[in-house]
Amino acid sequence: MTMKTNIKKIDNYESEITVEYEAAELEKAKTRACKQLSEHANIPGFRKGKVPPAQILEQHFGKGAILDEAADILIQKAANDIIKDLKIIPVTQMRHKIITCEDGKNFVFTLTFTDYPEVKLGEYKGLKVEKVVEPVTDAAVDEYIENIRGHHANMIDAPDAKVANGDFITLDFVGTVDGEKFKGGEAKDHPLEIGSHSFIGDFEEQLIGLKVGDEKDVKVTFPEDYHAKDLADKPAVFHCKINSIKHKELPELNDEFAKKVSKFETLAEFKADIKKNMEANAERRAVEKQQQAVIDKAVENMTVDVPPVMIEERISQMIQELSLQLQSQGMKLEQYMSFSGLDMDGLREQYKEPAKQNVLTDILLDEVARAEKITVGNQELNYELAVMAQMYRTTPKQIYKILQENRQLAGVANNVLRRKVMQFIIDNMAKDEIEKTAEKAEEKTETKDAE
Repeated sequence: MTMKTNIKKIDNYESEITVEYEAAELEKAKTRACKQLSEHANIPGFRKGKVPPAQILEQHFGKGAILDEAADILIQKAANDIIKDLKIIPVTQMRHKIITCEDGKNFVFTLTFTDYPEVKLGEYKGLKVEKVVEPVTDAAVDEYIENIRGHHANMIDAPDAKVANGDFITLDFVGTVDGEKFKGGEAKDHPLEIGSHSFIGDFEEQLIGLKVGDEKDVKVTFPEDYHAKDLADKPAVFHCKINSIKHKELPELNDEFAKKVSKFETLAEFKADIKKNMEANAERRAVEKQQQAVIDKAVENMTVDVPPVMIEERISQMIQELSLQLQSQGMKLEQYMSFSGLDMDGLREQYKEPAKQNVLTDILLDEVARAEKITVGNQELNYELAVMAQMYRTTPKQIYKILQENRQLAGVANNVLRRKVMQFIIDNMAKDEIEKTAEKAEEKTETKDAE
């Protein structure tokens, strides 16, 4: 046997494989190494790509460089063969350590990695989770309409009025802590909607009743979790001056208003349509929550000891996604952390629990796929590529090429598979008696129609 392996567990998560190649295999690898090195080198007296004698190559590259290249060839081959033959699924890159690498001696090294955890699936079919639909009240409909009225309101200057809740004002302010000004605590003609709670504490409420030209010292305390740590939990005084006041003049709520903002002739019809849409949204949210609860329940029923490295890698992935999202909005991750009062350790801690839940869900879906022999066909993958092509305004062929070049095609296929498995679990959840009765009635109707 040209390669011998011996695997042992280091701890609950990591394994180590000792690999031994016969000396003859190392010699063969050195021949391949010479060929690979010569393909990218200009050696005097030999055209590029032509393999010079080993003695010449040793003089040019050094004996150690050839041996290192040969070792890399065998280490890579061993890693690939071990994953394939031993059915190992590493969740980290294999780390190698060379024990013996000398001419005439067997090549010995170790591969260390974190293996995919052992998983024991619990119940994932026939799970029962109640669907809870939040009722849509008349008050909720009225609040929705009031928001629409607000968007269509006119702003009227009110120079002689007093500041009231809902007003839009401009003001000058200078903030001090312990009698000293602080960064960001001063502004001129700053716009503010009273009641928006844009400012800390009861800052806005203390301005109610003032007129244009009035001045007042507003006293507030910064929150304990304020993003600027030097101001957190400290009392402050803002000297304010009111420069302008505008009242919001709402349109009258009648049939004319309904005609202006909708396709309906009467306010009653408009309200009825709003309620219908709100009820449909409530039903959709209830179904989504129910479906997520079923997946969460299946995760709870599963037994698995997740390697911490899987969670840490998922946290890094989530932070990278956050960074890209912020960049698309013109903000850097560092600015976001500063604004949120977080450092990188704090941000990672914030993502720890959702990252763990994401990893557990992925493990569940992968295991159910194996148990139920669920796979993704070419047609399903091609459909996904077509959707992606439409999103990025290119062709499926181009998307396929990009994904293949970046080694992301398998990831896309895996996402399709996980969605498919998630739907399988949802389709196999327990149905309550109302749903069963409705289905039976529908089946009877279809049977009669067929007759």
